[in-house]
Amino acid sequence: MAMIAGQLALVRERMDAACRAAGRSPGGVGLLAVSKTFEAQAVLAAAQAGQRAFGENYIQEALDKMAAVRALAPQLAGELAWHCIGPVQSNKTRLVAGHFDWAHTVDRLKTAQRLSDQRPQDMAPLQVCIQVNVDGGANKSGAPPHEALALAPAVALLPRLVLRGVMAIPEPAPDFAAQRALHQRVRSVFRRHRRLRRGGAGAVRHPIAGHDGRPGGGDCRRQHAGARGQRHLRRARLRRRGTVAQVIAAAAARPILPRLPSTATGDRTDDRRPAPA
Repeated sequence: MAMIAGQLALVRERMDAACRAAGRSPGGVGLLAVSKTFEAQAVLAAAQAGQRAFGENYIQEALDKMAAVRALAPQLAGELAWHCIGPVQSNKTRLVAGHFDWAHTVDRLKTAQRLSDQRPQDMAPLQVCIQVNVDGGANKSGAPPHEALALAPAVALLPRLVLRGVMAIPEPAPDFAAQRALHQRVRSVFRRHRRLRRGGAGAVRHPIAGHDGRPGGGDCRRQHAGARGQRHLRRARLRRRGTVAQVIAAAAARPILPRLPSTATGDRTDDRRPAPA
């Protein structure tokens, strides 16, 4: 397990170097350790080395691992944040809502509504990202970018969720310039979303690689919205009254962005607290 601590240290050194090259504070970038397929002892070793945010794809594997970590180190287990980074099927929403701190792959209003309805009242609101299929891959999950601006405001209204941004996994880009171009396009979607928001979507983490052409030089943020778009807004309008309905109607009236390739960006992964409006 000493190898895990050593690898973590190397990753952090690389992150710090990228931040320094961009003139940024290393504290502005979070690290999410993908722990799927690893045993609870490996998670515990990483946690003892200072890692606090862990990503899991498979719900039952994750639940078993959470229980094992609690049994091994109850106090330390309480400091960890668990991120669901795999698909959220309808029959798994209750488990995600009841055990995770984050869900990164929301791409339908129905899924978001179930997560909100099933989030226990004694837990903090679930932090969510909307997954966007940025490059139109036929085998990829996520809402197309042109749906994003309609889905996001509807998700942001759900009472037991905090919309933190978008998650995108594009195909590998051949060089930094191509990566930056993808990044800029996701960033533009995020900015459109922030203009449509009326409180409550929260602050988000900046990626290291950025929009200004320098490796590490960026101020991009996660964001997303959805094409099931106008349908979702019409349904939300029927449920809401007064100014909320007016906000949604205004969002629906905005022109929707064309489909754009983009890249994943996002919030600090170790922060479970809702960001200020």
